[in-house]
Amino acid sequence: MRRLLSASLLLSLAVLSPTLAQAQAKLASTNTKANNLWEKAQEQSTARDFPKAIETLTQLNEKFPSLPEPFIKKGSLLKAMGENQAAFEAYRDGLSKASLDPARATDYYTLGELAMSFGDYTTAADSYKKYLKVAPKVQRYQPRAQRQLLNCEFAAKAMANPIGITPTRLGEPLNNFRYQYFPALTADNRFLLFTGRLKVDNGEDLYISRQEKDGGFGAPVSISPIINTAYNEGAATISGDGKTLVFVSCDRPGSLGTCDLYISRRTGNNWSKPLNLGRNVNSPAWDSQPTLSADGRTLYFTSDRRGGLGQEDIYVTTLQPDGTWSVARNLGAPVNTSGKDMAPFIHASGTTLYYVTDGLVGMGGLDVYRCELEGSSKWSTPQNLGYPLNTFENEASLFITSDNKRGFCSRSRANEPGAKSDRDRPVELFGFEVPKQVQARETSTYTQGRVFDAITKKPIKADVQLYDLNSDELTQFVTSDPEVGDYTVVLNEGRQYAMYAAADKYLMKSLSFDYTDKRNFDPLTLDIYLEPVRAGRSIVLNNLFFDTNQYELKRKSQTELNRLIQFMQQYREIQVEISGHTDDVGADADNMALSQNRARSVYNYLVKQGLPEARLRFKGYGETKPLAPNDSEAHRQQNRRIELRIL
Repeated sequence: MRRLLSASLLLSLAVLSPTLAQAQAKLASTNTKANNLWEKAQEQSTARDFPKAIETLTQLNEKFPSLPEPFIKKGSLLKAMGENQAAFEAYRDGLSKASLDPARATDYYTLGELAMSFGDYTTAADSYKKYLKVAPKVQRYQPRAQRQLLNCEFAAKAMANPIGITPTRLGEPLNNFRYQYFPALTADNRFLLFTGRLKVDNGEDLYISRQEKDGGFGAPVSISPIINTAYNEGAATISGDGKTLVFVSCDRPGSLGTCDLYISRRTGNNWSKPLNLGRNVNSPAWDSQPTLSADGRTLYFTSDRRGGLGQEDIYVTTLQPDGTWSVARNLGAPVNTSGKDMAPFIHASGTTLYYVTDGLVGMGGLDVYRCELEGSSKWSTPQNLGYPLNTFENEASLFITSDNKRGFCSRSRANEPGAKSDRDRPVELFGFEVPKQVQARETSTYTQGRVFDAITKKPIKADVQLYDLNSDELTQFVTSDPEVGDYTVVLNEGRQYAMYAAADKYLMKSLSFDYTDKRNFDPLTLDIYLEPVRAGRSIVLNNLFFDTNQYELKRKSQTELNRLIQFMQQYREIQVEISGHTDDVGADADNMALSQNRARSVYNYLVKQGLPEARLRFKGYGETKPLAPNDSEAHRQQNRRIELRIL
């Protein structure tokens, strides 16, 4: 999948545009020996014997070190051969010996580009300034040189004010491939997914590494033989519960473009046969680098399809109620620019997007930026993550865990012996502690467990939905595994949630999570037992809210009430009782009246919304039917409740 790899991690340095400008330059010397060597080098160069020409020019450098032309000429040949480090040194040495000259405009620009590629911002800035001073105003490299000067200024400030510490290479047994990249984790951090390949020309495959007790990761294994095939599979993303996988494959039979997005779902330990995401998502062009929301229902990805703002843009699509994906939409400005906008990562919270771009002022190449969701679809102005997460090199994808504590990225190994070009340098996985400035706007935690039949205790497939009670917005929708019953739902700090588990022919289960108090934000393990829709069975409606000693329903009760209406409309033959209960604080008669009035409030709301009175009853029981002893505030809170009982 070379297109995927080159577009994401191993982009060629943007220093190859200028031609061999010194091919016909005159040597500023009257020395016969020097001129003879110069002519010899010119002839060797014309004959395309660059190694011999470089040998001759090196002799000139050694014998006549004050002459700039042989250094500059050697630099142009070395650059043409892809030996950029040596080319940079030759250009730098040669131009340092030469006076400012408009004829050398392209050389100044070339040295600036080479210096940027090695993080020498001082040399780069000086070279761009000289280029802009002597080059014609219509010269093609003027806009880029001006932009690179801004990058040099930004980089100098960023390096003087680092944010966090430099990422460190992940240890054994990871990083055993020559190339590994696009790290992604499940919400509970138990599984690390990444793309691996053994050599430049080998195919890509997907690998999974499981977290061990000490917090490290075990030996990676192929994700599945049904996923990894003779074709290339790479740049994958996985949902928070680890059950939905979207990955990229290029040139598969039936593909729509050069590289397409495919989806597979896990049941038990088995992945389904991958399916092409279709024409609403894929295009005749290159579609790659996906990232899924925690619930696997919103997908961001990169594409170079027509109609974008730049060379590559970021797009988004959502899973519809009928199981199809919506027509992919360009995120537009300010996320997308006129440059390369790539490798998106949506944090588990769903409110912070990270991606790489060279279309904004940064360290000079592809830098990582973050932006925040404002409202339902507007994104804030992207902010550069600063140094050392961004460097002079092209950065790749980044992943930050749901709890905002750990980050993962991939980087090329610098100064690798035997690497003939940047494309040959190994790419490895790195980790880092996430500094405050880099963290997602909202920290996330999760609740996970299994869903069972309350009677048979067997696992069942159930829809698990999470609503934000303040906005009555569905924020997540996952499905428990039909074989083992497991589910994982991500919850954000500072929010109050209602969670519902529902399956056909079962009473829905109502659960409440209040994370407005940030002191208690640990992951939860919560098994759910669903009662069959059967006479005598009941459930507690945990998301109905009243002020103390009051019976008027608070506005955030609307989510629960609407779910209750949906349940009654689904099972039109049943009749129910709305039962009110209190704790033992206060007089018995007052508690009985309060419970009766609260049950009546729910009854009145349901009738007002069109449910037949004949199907509904209400009754208050006061403090007569406690669920727990009234010996603590936690127990008393359990006893203050509204129940739904099947008649």
